[in-house]
Amino acid sequence: MTEYRRILLDGAVVEVEKHGDELHAPDGRRITLDGAVHLPPTEPSKIIAVHLNHRSRVDEFQVTLPPAPTYFHKPTSALNAHGGAVVRPEGCRWLNYEGEVAIVIGRTCRNIAPDEAADHIRGYTIANDYGLHDFRDTDAGSMLRVKGSDTLCPLGPGLVTDWDFHGRTLITRVNGEIKQQGSTDEMTWDMHYLVADIARTITLFPGDVLLSGTPANSRPVQPGDVVEVEVDGLGVLRNHIVGGPTKIRADVGAQPTESEEVRSTALGGDWEFRGIRPPRR
Repeated sequence: MTEYRRILLDGAVVEVEKHGDELHAPDGRRITLDGAVHLPPTEPSKIIAVHLNHRSRVDEFQVTLPPAPTYFHKPTSALNAHGGAVVRPEGCRWLNYEGEVAIVIGRTCRNIAPDEAADHIRGYTIANDYGLHDFRDTDAGSMLRVKGSDTLCPLGPGLVTDWDFHGRTLITRVNGEIKQQGSTDEMTWDMHYLVADIARTITLFPGDVLLSGTPANSRPVQPGDVVEVEVDGLGVLRNHIVGGPTKIRADVGAQPTESEEVRSTALGGDWEFRGIRPPRR
């Protein structure tokens, strides 16, 4: 396996290779991991995410999966990087983490079989598919603002090639405490299936990203929290939550809501019957 990272090095965007605790640039320059300013490890033309895939998440919501996966789109303006700040806009309360594995396309991909997908994948990275559920009542169909608001798609820290996705553990921590723990083996549809499914009608270009789903126990986080997603062989993606400096404009568009559906989704189902208290304002 080889791990590549994109960093800002002396004012330029450089793809570097990870060697132990150092990052090596093609021109010979070296920098420590802690000293690097990270960027998303890929520049996608699109980011596509599956709705439900991990069995623990399906069981948590007590739903039945459809016969094939369904998807939503995150705009590239939502991209964020390892070490970046995730912004919860003022006036919003229901910002949830979702630790995931992200697939990064390496070759243009269209109309392929699942057993051909590996040849079109450059590698894998970690994602945190944050959701701003305050907008779920208005965007439940598209998930556009729920999942696509600025900063809500951290990727990184690096892109790992030749990584075997089978039997890999995924852990999400908030302030050092484990909140999510799952395995890639509990995915209903594996990475190759997802790529082939999307590529039936949508051309995937090098750099494009597919998010493969999250385990159970996605919950709200607050400004000041530090969220880490760790995946075997892919490292640790770390971000911190900050409060937005301005409120959502009230003179245009639907406003953040706090309906039963919003609370139920953010808190993992029948929240009012589980003795779960809503997060602080």
